[in-house]
Amino acid sequence: MFERILKKKDDYAEKHGLMGNADDYHIYHMRLIDYLVGFLIGFALGFVVVMIFFRVVIFAVTVGAFCGIPAIKYYRKYRKEKRQRDLLIEFRDLLEALTTSYSSGKNTMEAFAESYQDLLSLYGEKSDIVNETRIIIAGMTNNIIIEDLLRDFAERCGLEDVESFTSTFESGLRQGGDIRQVVWDSRKIINDKIEIEMEIKTMLTEKENELNIMMVMPLIIMVTLSGIGTMSAVINTPFTVIVKIFAIGLFAAAYMMGRKIINIRI
Repeated sequence: MFERILKKKDDYAEKHGLMGNADDYHIYHMRLIDYLVGFLIGFALGFVVVMIFFRVVIFAVTVGAFCGIPAIKYYRKYRKEKRQRDLLIEFRDLLEALTTSYSSGKNTMEAFAESYQDLLSLYGEKSDIVNETRIIIAGMTNNIIIEDLLRDFAERCGLEDVESFTSTFESGLRQGGDIRQVVWDSRKIINDKIEIEMEIKTMLTEKENELNIMMVMPLIIMVTLSGIGTMSAVINTPFTVIVKIFAIGLFAAAYMMGRKIINIRI
């Protein structure tokens, strides 16, 4: 049911790789637990806010249910972006393992096979990068050239750094360049990018905490007013209902604007 509600009508065709057994990272396939988690997060947020402001259980449950459905979409987006972020970090480690293998004189097939074992011990059999490395090795075993396999991976993962590496790697092979240096340079660029993003995130942590505190303050104020017996804060007259709805909308808009400001990416 949720899949039909949230499904977008577009022309994007999901890619399953050259061998038909790969994932498309542009799409995150929700499991039942993901639907429940996303819905419960939205429901809990809507229910708590409405209960604190209006103190009407039926209204709070109704609003919570309405908030739960769109929350699934945002949770799906969060899970997809998190998977891609994790994949980029794992891909950086793949490049580091490849650099070591190339430095020891391994050819491309041997380098990926050796890197696969390193990644397997580091991330486990179910990780995305281990699965992708396994697909690349299987493809080369079936006489698919490495350029096509990497290009297919880059198209499916949706990461600019992987696409850039694929183009550079392909050019290096065609022109007889130093593949080890190509892999090392790509790994360094990705690592520098990740470190810069982490530094920016650390710098913005204080502002993010201030934003979260600002969003919680209206709830604390309403609870405090109710606790000291301020009846005007809990009685629902036409005027107070309008004021409360306006206040909730204002703070929600301020929060979304604040998230956009602190959401800096490179």
